[in-house]
Amino acid sequence: MKIKISLKTLFFLWSLMTWSQNENVTLSGKINDDTLKEPLAYVNVILKKDTPDKTFVSGVITNEEGIYTLENINPGNYILEVSYIGYKTHLDTIFVGSNSQYLDLGVISLKEEASQLDEVLITAKKDAVSGKMDKKTFSVNANIAQSGGSVLQTLKNLPGVTTQEGEVQLRGSNKVLILIDGKQTAITGFGSQNGLDNIPASTIDKVEIINNPSSKYDANGNAGIINIILKKENQKGFNGTLGLTAGLGALWERKENFPGIRPQYRATPKINPSVVLNYRQHKVNFFFQADNLYTETLNKNEFVKRTYNDGTVINQQLKRNRDTNFFTSKAGLDWFLNENNTLTLSGLYSNESIKDYGDQPFYDEQINNQLRLWQFLEDEVLTAAMFSVNFEHKFAQPGHKLNVAFNYTFDREDEKYFFTNATPSFNTEESFFLIADQKVADFSVDYSKPLKNGILETGLKFRNRVIPTDMQFNPSDNNSVLDTGADGLAEYKEIIPAAYLNYIYETENWEAEAGLRVEYVNLDYEVDPNHNTYQSDGYNYFQPFPNARISYKIDDKNKLSAFYNRRVDRPDEVDIRIFPKYDDAEIIKVGNPALDPQFTNTFEIGYKNQWTKGYLYTAIYHRITDGTITRIATSPDNSNLIYNVSHNAGKSYNTGLEVVMNKKLSEHWSANLNMNGYYNKIDTFSVLNQYPSESIFTAPEQTVWSGNVKFNLMATLPKNWEAQITSIYLAPDVIPQGEINSRFSVDFGIKKTIQNGKGELFFNATDLFNTLVIKKEIDGETFSYTSSDYYETQVWRIGYKFKF
Repeated sequence: MKIKISLKTLFFLWSLMTWSQNENVTLSGKINDDTLKEPLAYVNVILKKDTPDKTFVSGVITNEEGIYTLENINPGNYILEVSYIGYKTHLDTIFVGSNSQYLDLGVISLKEEASQLDEVLITAKKDAVSGKMDKKTFSVNANIAQSGGSVLQTLKNLPGVTTQEGEVQLRGSNKVLILIDGKQTAITGFGSQNGLDNIPASTIDKVEIINNPSSKYDANGNAGIINIILKKENQKGFNGTLGLTAGLGALWERKENFPGIRPQYRATPKINPSVVLNYRQHKVNFFFQADNLYTETLNKNEFVKRTYNDGTVINQQLKRNRDTNFFTSKAGLDWFLNENNTLTLSGLYSNESIKDYGDQPFYDEQINNQLRLWQFLEDEVLTAAMFSVNFEHKFAQPGHKLNVAFNYTFDREDEKYFFTNATPSFNTEESFFLIADQKVADFSVDYSKPLKNGILETGLKFRNRVIPTDMQFNPSDNNSVLDTGADGLAEYKEIIPAAYLNYIYETENWEAEAGLRVEYVNLDYEVDPNHNTYQSDGYNYFQPFPNARISYKIDDKNKLSAFYNRRVDRPDEVDIRIFPKYDDAEIIKVGNPALDPQFTNTFEIGYKNQWTKGYLYTAIYHRITDGTITRIATSPDNSNLIYNVSHNAGKSYNTGLEVVMNKKLSEHWSANLNMNGYYNKIDTFSVLNQYPSESIFTAPEQTVWSGNVKFNLMATLPKNWEAQITSIYLAPDVIPQGEINSRFSVDFGIKKTIQNGKGELFFNATDLFNTLVIKKEIDGETFSYTSSDYYETQVWRIGYKFKF
């Protein structure tokens, strides 16, 4: 039956993200002669459903080593039948759990006499929420409303994820570990998050959100891990994908400028060509991927009203017109030495050029008199290169493997900042230059062995990370605003050896997982002895990071799990960096070399109910953090300047409830609702602030109830059309010394498959009604301020891609 759908109807739909699913299970085992203890070749191994009709599922024969493999086994109960001429037929009932892609059914010894083995059982699920309920997996190709955008824009539509000032948050925390293909890279940061708003989404295959990581992952990221998996073809012969996206943003002015400054960017262009190529022949697989994203953006358009205790009121605007060109590429080869050994060599290169043309006027309370005009050009080039060598040895048993890897990353931050500071009494031109080189070497060994009822994982990792920085201020002869005693040299040195062990055990109704990661960290931050405030500092620790999970399968449709995790967030180099940063002329960011790591204990209970055409997933979580890393704003020495300095703020708490409902409503419609509500609390704390002069800062307890709602519906339309509208509401939330107000946006997308499924056209719009504005309220000891940022949020895009 054909269904007619009006455009008006589409604009009231909310779309479903297509939730990619776990792979089916591969079973393996070995058949021996019971008397001779030697392997038996060409034995018949048949898998049947454990139902009255004993339906055939799969069958193989053993190889010369007596080993058999049964692939792509769906969830359910089975009977394993082993038969061989001259031997007694052997029958087994089997259960396979959903926690491991590979299971080892062990050795079966065939006898000439009757024998029968005990019961075993087999299950696997395919949902976005994994069978372990520790992660969610999403196909980026299904996110029509964000096609052609950045990684950051794609992530904001995923359950539990929010975005704020260029960073992602999971369940109300920005302490998120970002991985690319399972590795930390300079592109996304080794501690903090970098560049997510500039990486093209066209490079991505899928995204994994891991709320409860096991011990095999690095210990940092208390909120969890986001693993970005890049596209890579592996079909035989020559194949690939070509794509081109174009767009426009800032189609109209949302709030006019204060008088006397350069115009805001309007009708900003976005252009993103992309290519993925692959050639596989015999023992070699070559792969190549490249993307170039050019954008012009009204990156910031923030209006701030500052009120001081002495009655002074200052109105200011910070406008950034930004030009960005981000090129990223990945190339390499897989060399299949033989059936059991593969060597992969790969390289990743990126170059990001950012030019910000900024204006920052300052006015009195009535906006009659201009007190100051700060105009700047920030010219920044970020270059990153990574080389990886990975050797994988597969043992005869599927899933039994050893990986040895080496990764070396180099990236350079080259920033030049030129500004004019104009006041009624003087006018100066000044600048500063920053060079920061990051060199990271990672060596790791990972071993995994499937067992009859689970899997064992263990490994070692060693990291050496060095970041020398050189900040040079170039002050004017008179009336300089630069703190000329705060520049110079600094060097960040970090060594991290770690080892882990993780074990998963599963029966028909119970699952248990236990892991332990042991990590030693030694950080030295060497400060230029001529620095006017800070001295060299650092920290070291030797700490265990355990994880545990226990799950109970109530029945085929209901499952309950409990989790525990201990994790750490080490301050990144930018949190420690001693140099004042003048991105804002009167609200200045400074690091702190005395900063310590924050440690977090997380507890969670999850429940999943499988429906006929969907599921319900709920999770209650509680996080306790010691040594919370945050920025504290102070205004010392009776100055109008505000300094945002990194500090450890004592204990904080995050308690929440996440609900995901997924339902296929009909042949053409699928709905998804994600709700995440949480309570944030930061205890009363006091810190000694050293920059620009010593002062004690005390903050009262901060609490807030917050959350977000994402409601979607995906329409599969006639003639290969698909449509999506995503609606997101973010409730008010606590930020250091204040609150961020609620936000709301709607995204729309539609696509059509053409050229016999090889081509695809799409059109979309982000923040369709231009409703997304960032509003904050901050209270300091001697001041308060409110701000509203009308930066560019609405972008209209059209794109095409072709797969060959």
